[in-house]
Amino acid sequence: MKAATLTILLLTLFSSHAMHRGRDYMRDEVCGEFKSLGKDKFRTGAIIASSRKYSNATFEEILNVVSEIVSIAEKCCPEGADPECYEKESLALSNRSCSDPSPFPKHSGIAGCCLAEGLERKLCLATLKHPVKEIPVYQERFNDQACMAFENDSQGFRDRHLYEYSRDYSSAPVPVVAASAMTYLNMMRACCHNGAGGYCFTMRRLFRKPLTTLTQISNKACFHYNLLGKEKIKLSYIIKFARKSSKATFEDVLALAIDASEMVSRSCNDTSNSTFETGISIAEPKTPLHLTRNSGPNLWQLSEHTTKICDTLSTKDKIFHDCCNAINKLSAYLCIYSLPWMRTPPKLPDFQKPSDEDLCSENGTLALEHYLFEVARRHTYAPEAVFTSIYESSENIVSSCCSDINTTACFALKRPKAREQIFDLLEKGTEMCSQFIHLRATGFKEKLREDYRKRLPEAPEEVISGLVEQRSSLASSCCPVNAPPVYCGLKIETEVSRTCSHGICFQH
Repeated sequence: MKAATLTILLLTLFSSHAMHRGRDYMRDEVCGEFKSLGKDKFRTGAIIASSRKYSNATFEEILNVVSEIVSIAEKCCPEGADPECYEKESLALSNRSCSDPSPFPKHSGIAGCCLAEGLERKLCLATLKHPVKEIPVYQERFNDQACMAFENDSQGFRDRHLYEYSRDYSSAPVPVVAASAMTYLNMMRACCHNGAGGYCFTMRRLFRKPLTTLTQISNKACFHYNLLGKEKIKLSYIIKFARKSSKATFEDVLALAIDASEMVSRSCNDTSNSTFETGISIAEPKTPLHLTRNSGPNLWQLSEHTTKICDTLSTKDKIFHDCCNAINKLSAYLCIYSLPWMRTPPKLPDFQKPSDEDLCSENGTLALEHYLFEVARRHTYAPEAVFTSIYESSENIVSSCCSDINTTACFALKRPKAREQIFDLLEKGTEMCSQFIHLRATGFKEKLREDYRKRLPEAPEEVISGLVEQRSSLASSCCPVNAPPVYCGLKIETEVSRTCSHGICFQH
């Protein structure tokens, strides 16, 4: 089922682009998919799509939506059905969603939509969706209790897993989520049969690990893309590549960051070629998952991007060379993605900070990105959120001063103060993460306790313990490779505000 169809096929079964292509467009799309997929796969796709769109809905609410979707398809899609059936039923469905009480997912915007009528109401309801999560929390089960639940009610177990998994990974491309969710269910079917358990689970989990990891990576990438946009995603990749390769030039990193942001943009926006059937077809591969054209456009784009990384960096850095010698492109990409930050090289050539003229020229953004690249490769342990903060602060100053009557005076006033604050935060972030990585969790907490006790000799133990837990939580969340930058940006802001109340600001 097309991702566009899956997304539109909720509550209203109608969308704005359908209006432009004719009243019967969505009926033909939905009925075509219902006939080609069959009822069971169609229903599976509806569970995945509705769970993704309404991630805060209860399981029962999602099943109510799915039941309505399937019912309309069954009633209106057979040969000889009333041509007006689809229109009438979808309108009735939108009206039922405005009833009180409604059996469908709750949303703060529903009340406003229900003030409208007819097509306007349906179009309004079609745009509603719940906010997505940056950090999934759902844990798949691989034990006797899970097998017992599966064998007692395989359909209920299947539906609930599709619901839980899809709502947690609601940003990842539909084919990837579908394939990952279905491989788990296929594993349960194979390993719970006749008590196969143990060895069967071990082998199947190893077999599907690349796909589950890809789901996590693509979910994070699409979440950030949808929240931050293409340019900020490019910036994130500049930071990542700069901190993993000591030999890469800015030109290397910029080219790869642009390619990565293009890949993410295409994959996360794909509503024409990414099919639900692609996900089903790769859900049970006969061999470990490879990235080929037959894997679908999202996975093939990742293969091409991996090739560009290897062509650019494998001859410059041994760690990239080792990753690029992996058994296939997917394994190579996952290896590259998991590479640790490099230890800061002992010597790096001096770099020229961008001048006021550079920053205010038509290439000002490029100059700022180059500056961030040089800063990032010299402070490899600091959280990515800190570099993002640096860029945003610099961008604000550039925007303000380049439009000022006296540009030179503006920069002279604002740059020194901003640089002092920014690099103080950067040094503290680097120190925190370096200690966390080298001392590990227990040693890090002991070191924090000693430091806080020296700084706050009069503070009661509960205050010290609270500060230790707060800083330890920040470090454990935001210092590891590929930590969530949006979540960490908020945590750092909170940490600055909280610790300042104790007279030990994070940046001092």
